[in-house]
Amino acid sequence: MTKLHVLLIAASVISSSAYATNSAPRAPSASTASGAVSGVQEASGVKAFKGIPYAAPPVGKLRWAAPQAAAKWKGVRKADHFAARCMQLPLFSDMVFRSDGVSEDCLYLNVWTPAKSAKEKLPVLVYFYGGGFAAGDGSEPRYDGESMAAKGIVTLTVNYRLNVFGFMAHPELTKESPHHASGNYGLMDQAAALQWVKQNIAAFGGDPARVTIAGESAGSFSVSAQMINPQAKGLISGAIGESGSLLGLMAPAPLKVAEQIGTAFAQGAGAPTLKELRALPAQQLLDATKKPGAWFFAIQDGYVIPRSPVAIYAAGEQAKVPLLAGWNSYEGHYKQILGETEATNDNFAAALQKIYGDEAAAAQQAYSGDVKQAATELASDRFIGYGTWKWIDSHARTSGKPTYRYYYTRPRPGQDGAGHSVEIEYALGNLAGNKVYSWTDDDRALSAQMQDYFANFIKTGNPNGAGLPEWPQASSSKGSRLMKLDVPSTAITATDDAHQQFQESQVKKVE
Repeated sequence: MTKLHVLLIAASVISSSAYATNSAPRAPSASTASGAVSGVQEASGVKAFKGIPYAAPPVGKLRWAAPQAAAKWKGVRKADHFAARCMQLPLFSDMVFRSDGVSEDCLYLNVWTPAKSAKEKLPVLVYFYGGGFAAGDGSEPRYDGESMAAKGIVTLTVNYRLNVFGFMAHPELTKESPHHASGNYGLMDQAAALQWVKQNIAAFGGDPARVTIAGESAGSFSVSAQMINPQAKGLISGAIGESGSLLGLMAPAPLKVAEQIGTAFAQGAGAPTLKELRALPAQQLLDATKKPGAWFFAIQDGYVIPRSPVAIYAAGEQAKVPLLAGWNSYEGHYKQILGETEATNDNFAAALQKIYGDEAAAAQQAYSGDVKQAATELASDRFIGYGTWKWIDSHARTSGKPTYRYYYTRPRPGQDGAGHSVEIEYALGNLAGNKVYSWTDDDRALSAQMQDYFANFIKTGNPNGAGLPEWPQASSSKGSRLMKLDVPSTAITATDDAHQQFQESQVKKVE
């Protein structure tokens, strides 16, 4: 081979590689207030931007402080993988993470957009994960935003502080706060993310005036909280709640009670002062939550949650936006009521006597019929059903906006009933991301239907659309209409009025 041949071959290779480089699709990019980001193009055509900081790392002096603005950066920041999830213990076996480890530096969000340009003004969905305010992450496959984005919606998942990092109150924290409040840092994070959306989502083709917030379990509790959080005022145009609200039997504790819990926790952790608490390594602080009683939750702090959520909704002071909410048929289990005893009328009566005392007969009258079914429904209502109903009922009474209620009853393949959280993959179009179950054509058909209902609601404030069974609006009267989501889905009249009236009577007795 002559020297000329070698040079020609080398030139050809260089030319080919240059051509290949030039022809490769450029990474999608967007400009935020903090700096430019580059994402990835999914096979579906949806653009994904993962791990965008929406607030400064809540570390050092910012541990237990309101979220601060994210630092600006120069150049283009790669947003091609999920950032770290917030500090948490491995609590739930159904949680699968794609995040970059665990860290106290975790205030990041993820955006999936189908927009071809920043001029499209598409509706926006901001989804808050569940996990009891103790665990969860925006990287979980069940919350993946690509499928919803393919429906013409700019979709976000948001990381927010959890457990002791997100919800600890303490007298010293209250004292240093300009609002004389502490706790609810996780809820402040969510509101900061909504502020970020208002400021930046247009760069991703989203409309900051059309933002629906949604979530399941603790995420649903969060939606009910953001609807009354002054920090989120004017940032929400619609709300979706899957199983849970702050209006139920798990109401936020008053600040003084939460401070006592925080003080006791600090002493148990061997760091009684705020200075000592902030000096503890994050993992050591997290490990201290393994002790009995170290559970942290939303707080009626007088600031983020100004007063009783029940009172705020009753007064019609919540965000006046359309609401779509409901819960599942097996949120609880009959054994939570009956224990290991046989499901007989006598054993049910004995269990009710132990729980309700003089009200046992009223309870049995409200929860009549097949014992297993009645006990399951009672367990579900005591956990999350009643609180979700109360939210829907209150909003229908005072908001003046359309309210839609569902009851989800389809079990996953091989399961006995529609347990807590099983609807998420169906609603967000993510069955394929869960390889544990052998999904059937019926499952896929229900998922497509639910996703269409949710997408229509996000776009218009109404879940109804062509080819879907008509979903009637809920009312605050007895016999409210709702959509039973199953195969097939059908509109029905509520059959649980007696349940909710009984639970109401129990709450009023405590008040």
